Amino acid sequence: MFRKSILLIGLSIINLAVYAQDIPQAKGYVAYKVSQKPIIDGKLEESNWLAANWSSPFMDIQGTDFPMPNQLTQMKMLWDENFLYIGILLKEKNIWATYTERESVIFHENDIEIFIDPDGDTHNYYEIEVNALGTLWDLLLTKPYKNGGNPINGWNINDFEYAIHLDGTINDPSDVDDHWSIEMAIPWKSLSQSGPSYKAPENGDQWRINFSRVQWQIEPTANGYTKKINPQTGKSYPEDNWVWSPMGLINMHLPERWGYVQFSDSQVGNGNQAFVMHADEQIKNELRKLYDAEKAFFAIHGHYTDQLTELNSNTPLSDVAIEATKSWFKISCPATSKDKYWYITEDSRIWKK
Repeated sequence: MFRKSILLIGLSIINLAVYAQDIPQAKGYVAYKVSQKPIIDGKLEESNWLAANWSSPFMDIQGTDFPMPNQLTQMKMLWDENFLYIGILLKEKNIWATYTERESVIFHENDIEIFIDPDGDTHNYYEIEVNALGTLWDLLLTKPYKNGGNPINGWNINDFEYAIHLDGTINDPSDVDDHWSIEMAIPWKSLSQSGPSYKAPENGDQWRINFSRVQWQIEPTANGYTKKINPQTGKSYPEDNWVWSPMGLINMHLPERWGYVQFSDSQVGNGNQAFVMHADEQIKNELRKLYDAEKAFFAIHGHYTDQLTELNSNTPLSDVAIEATKSWFKISCPATSKDKYWYITEDSRIWKK
């Protein structure tokens, strides 16, 4: 009994630490519309791409308290009625990739990864990974791994178009490379798993999205490159994770911490609009704090509670309602729109109706 109590208290401290930690501010990007589809060649040299704004440089996944990456990564986004267009530039002195089979776990080598949650409910989101050879790994996540989610590797992003451009050589240590870049066209219709019928977004819509560059320390060999070994451990050094919107910890599978893309129907090049986060996002963030408090409560007591006072919360939300059993809970509060409510459940799903 005493050992069990220590374990429960320890788990509660861990959960409370996550609950109390400062979560980095999510970044926002305004994607402008195009009237003509780009040529998907990976170069990002067409006039529409030149007119689009670069994102801020990618940074360490854990946030601003960690060193900035030693090689630049930036992205751009555009859209039309059929596709979301993404362009990414990866500065790289030694371009390295060996995986050639689709659905390989390519983050075991250098790659770029895109995460998309169209409706922002944290469930049924998409992950796309590509390396410098153009090898693709695309998968659908039913929900985050922390909530028991399963990756569906059999899901394929139909009608997806992409191309890689190399400014340098690949797997050749005899020279110094400059960069590789990737251009993508993601069809809206391929994202239908997140809802009954996903069409092109409307002006002002905001989706959750993030980007991660996985970068390993490598050294030259007679045949190319290999991971650099730490002599103290006998294993390769851990990879770096460089992201657009910082997560606060080394875990990309927290969709509630991703950045936002705001869709504008203004044509690219016709001036800039400010990214303005929707008012409901603050409500959702406060609901997630109550979610974390429920998880911390469960770690101590072995069940959830329907009493707000037992969560030791000073939430600014009004009219909070909690339903709970031993293994399930649902928290709700009014949305900004009339007669609508936000809900969050123990599996982290958050939605409005």
